[in-house]
Amino acid sequence: MEWGWLKRLMPRGLYGRAALILFLPVVVVTLVVTVMFLQRHFEDVTRQMARSASAEIALIADRVASPDSDAAAFEAGRDIAVPLGLTLTMPPPGDISERRRFYDFSGRIVISELHAALPAVQAVDLQDLRRVRVLVGGVRPLALDFPRGRLTASNPHQLLVLMIGTSLLMTAIAAIFLRNQLRPIRRLADVAEAYGRGQILPYRPAGATEVRSAGRAFVEMRGRIERQNEQRKVMLSGISHDLRTPLTRLRLGLSMLSPDLPPERAEIADMERDVAEMGAMIDAFLDHVRAETQEAGAEQVDIRGFLDEIVADAQRGGQDVELTAFSQDGGDATVWLRPQALRRAVENLVGNAVRYGTRAEIDAALTARALRIAVEDDGPGIPAERRDEALRPFVRLDAARNQDRGQGTGLGLAIAADIARAHGGQLRLGDGARLGGLRAEITIPR
Repeated sequence: MEWGWLKRLMPRGLYGRAALILFLPVVVVTLVVTVMFLQRHFEDVTRQMARSASAEIALIADRVASPDSDAAAFEAGRDIAVPLGLTLTMPPPGDISERRRFYDFSGRIVISELHAALPAVQAVDLQDLRRVRVLVGGVRPLALDFPRGRLTASNPHQLLVLMIGTSLLMTAIAAIFLRNQLRPIRRLADVAEAYGRGQILPYRPAGATEVRSAGRAFVEMRGRIERQNEQRKVMLSGISHDLRTPLTRLRLGLSMLSPDLPPERAEIADMERDVAEMGAMIDAFLDHVRAETQEAGAEQVDIRGFLDEIVADAQRGGQDVELTAFSQDGGDATVWLRPQALRRAVENLVGNAVRYGTRAEIDAALTARALRIAVEDDGPGIPAERRDEALRPFVRLDAARNQDRGQGTGLGLAIAADIARAHGGQLRLGDGARLGGLRAEITIPR
C-alpha cells in the first residue's frame, strides 16, 4: 500500500511505459557519466592550471621583494609579469576581496589551490568571470590581474551543450521510432475492440515480428469465427429447408390415414423412411458441430497404422477401398494430431468416393514438413468452377454427381475441410490422375 502513490504517478499507456523504460536509464546514466566526467576532468585541469599560475605569482612576489625601492621592485616585477601576460599593480587597490559567483564551481578549486600553493595569497577575486584578481601580501603587497582562461578550461559549456543537444536529438529519434513500433499494436487493439462491437475493420498485420504474429493470429481467429458464424447460418437454413420436405410428406401421409381402415404396409414404410431421413440429417448436423468444436486433444499417431485401420473398417463395411501408396521421407512416422477428428474427415472422403463412384483409393505421403492424405474415386468428379461451392455445408452437387448411390446431406466435404483447417492445414479438390474421378487431398503441416 505504501507504494500506491508511485503507481498513480506511473504512465498507464504502453507508449508512456515503454518510453519510461527506454529513456529513464539513459538519462540517469548520462547524468552520472556527465557529472563524474566534469568533476574529474575540469577539477583536475583547473588544479594543474592553478598550480602553474601560483608558480608564476610566487616568482613575481619573490622578485619584487629583493630591490631596495618600490619603483625598482615594480620594474623588476613588471619585467616578469608582462611576458607572462599578467598585469601587475603596486600598491594593490583596496577593492580586492575573496569572492566568487555561487554557480562558479571551478572558482572554488582555484581559490583553494592558490591558497594552498602560495600562503602569501590573501584574496582571490573571481567576481568577474573573465578576469582573475589576486592579492598577494608580504614585504611589498601587490595585485595581479590576468585572464580567467589561465586558471580554468575554456568554454566548458560547449561540452554540456553538445551532450544535451545530442541527447535531445537521439531522444526525439527514439520517440519517433517507438511510436512507429507501437502504432501496429494500437491498430490491432482498435480492430479487436471494433470486432467486439460487431464491426469488421480492414486490417493488415504490420510492425515487428511478434506484432505481425499476433496480428496474423487475430486475422485467422476472426476468419474462423466469421466462417463458423456463416456456416451456422447456412446449416440452420439448410437443415430447416431439408427437413421441410420429409415433414410435409409425413404430414400428408398422416392426413390421408383413415380412422376406419388400418394403414397399408407401404404407407408405414414410406413414413418410416421419412423419419429415418430426418434422423440422418440431424445426425449429420450434429457431426458437423462436433467437428467444429474439436474437444479432443492432440495425440502422437502412427500414420501408417492409422490409415490401415480406416481401410480395414471400410472394407468390413462393404466399401471397395484400398491403400495404394504410402511414402515417408525417413525420420519419425508419427504426427501430432486429433485422431478421432481426422478419422472422421478421411471416412467422410471415403464415403463420398464410394457413394458417387464404385471404388476408392487412398495414398499418403509423410515428409519432414507436412502430412498429405489423398482419396481418389472413379466417379464423375466435380467441375473446377464448383469445387469451392462443394466445400460449403449443405451443398449437394447432385446434377454433376451420381445420384443412384444415395442422397447425401452435403456435409461430408464441409466437415473434412473444417477438420483440416483445425489442424492448420487445408482440403483441396482436384481431378484424379489414376481413376479419373474426384481427388480430395488433405494437407496438414507437421
